[in-house]
Amino acid sequence: MKATITSIELKGPFKFFPLSIYAWKVTKQLQNSNNLEFKKTGFWMKHYTMTLWPGEKELNDFARSGAHLEAMKSSRKIAREIRTLTFETKELPDWRSAKKMLEKAKVLTFRD
Repeated sequence: MKATITSIELKGPFKFFPLSIYAWKVTKQLQNSNNLEFKKTGFWMKHYTMTLWPGEKELNDFARSGAHLEAMKSSRKIAREIRTLTFETKELPDWRSAKKMLEKAKVLTFRD
């Protein structure tokens, strides 16, 4: 199985509102996908998600379609930094471990 952990740091506090709209749409897409588990946490400027998938194909099919694809295309407008880590596992880690793992994640940084 494949897991993905993602963090997003917003450019400013008012970017929380567009993020909420994207997140709502992506959550709806997740409900109709083949994901095995989904967790989210965060507040105001920093947000985290974790998903568990049967395999890489299911993960990629989700990430490269629908609301998720649209959110990725628009991420430059709202995000200062996005970190993503995908790895093999049988279960999602706890949040403390996940946040530590993100220190070694792929980093996208957006400048104004």
